[in-house]
Amino acid sequence: MRVALHTKVRADRIEEYEAAHRAVPKDLTDAIRAAGATSWTIWRSGTDLFHVLECADYTRLLAELERLPVNAAWQTRMADLLDVAHDYSAEGATATLPVVWELP
Repeated sequence: MRVALHTKVRADRIEEYEAAHRAVPKDLTDAIRAAGATSWTIWRSGTDLFHVLECADYTRLLAELERLPVNAAWQTRMADLLDVAHDYSAEGATATLPVVWELP
């Protein structure tokens, strides 16, 4: 399944956010893959962040990541940089963006 998300980075923390994503810890990327994600891309327009990820089951992916210390540390770090927190809880899985149109 493909999942789209929208978050916002704090205007005064854009450079720090981008620097953090140039150095995402390998143990975190390994955990994301192990939880079922096959791809994840983030685009930025001003302070708006648009994520598209592919995985078999998004709710399961969130639940698996939620219990991992490496993810908890990353989410704590991101919480200082974001205006709108990432929906990193199984309950937040419904916060994904709805599909409006796809090229058939």
